[in-house]
Amino acid sequence: MHEKIGEHPLWQWLISGNWGEIHADTVITTWVVMLVTLAFFYYIGASYRTNRVNKTQATFEGIINYLADLALGTLGRQGERFVPIFVSIFFFIWTLNQFGLLPFKQMNLPFGGSPTADLNTTAALAAFVFFGIQFVAIRGAGIKAYGHLFQPFWPLFVINVIEEFARPVVLAMRLAFNILAGDLLLFVVATIIAADVTIGPINLSLVATVVPFGVEFFNFFIGTIQAFVFTLLTIVYLSLATQGHDEEHHA
Repeated sequence: MHEKIGEHPLWQWLISGNWGEIHADTVITTWVVMLVTLAFFYYIGASYRTNRVNKTQATFEGIINYLADLALGTLGRQGERFVPIFVSIFFFIWTLNQFGLLPFKQMNLPFGGSPTADLNTTAALAAFVFFGIQFVAIRGAGIKAYGHLFQPFWPLFVINVIEEFARPVVLAMRLAFNILAGDLLLFVVATIIAADVTIGPINLSLVATVVPFGVEFFNFFIGTIQAFVFTLLTIVYLSLATQGHDEEHHA
């Protein structure tokens, strides 16, 4: 089977040209992941109707408490109200990352793969975080929220503006390329296995048949780390944008 990394079936939207092309599999997979995530949260919520505490609840609460402590330690007392957002970001991105471990594409289904390996998805997530942070900052301090752009000296304004807009770019590219690298690694191993490569007395393709298990574990680990890094950077960027606002509000 001939496959190209980064190739997607396309939907043509209402506008013509490249701007009207949508990666169909990415959109479908993202919606499937959204349904899976909502079902998971419903299951967790429903499990609290009884007094029994299961391992899933304990694990879930451990993650929430860790993210909550991280938010409060970074943002202070104002961070508590953002904890549900950070938890949602982490679990949604984690599920997007791990969805590529399941062989839906190999089963010729119209969805599959990790949507976060598509820069369009990570760009949308980064834009959501960027504009959300701007909204919170302006709501808290008005135009003064951008006073940090002139710090520590006003001639650095241009550099600070570039840094501000570079943050969502870093968020998007870091996540997309790390997840894509895992897909590329798995694709290379699969190509070697299918090519029946022999080097001297060693059948490299036969040896490589055990590698996908290690690659899948590696991708699972990287997907978890990248979901955490994205959430952590979101917390840090929000802290930088709202630094001192809470103190001013309660002064």
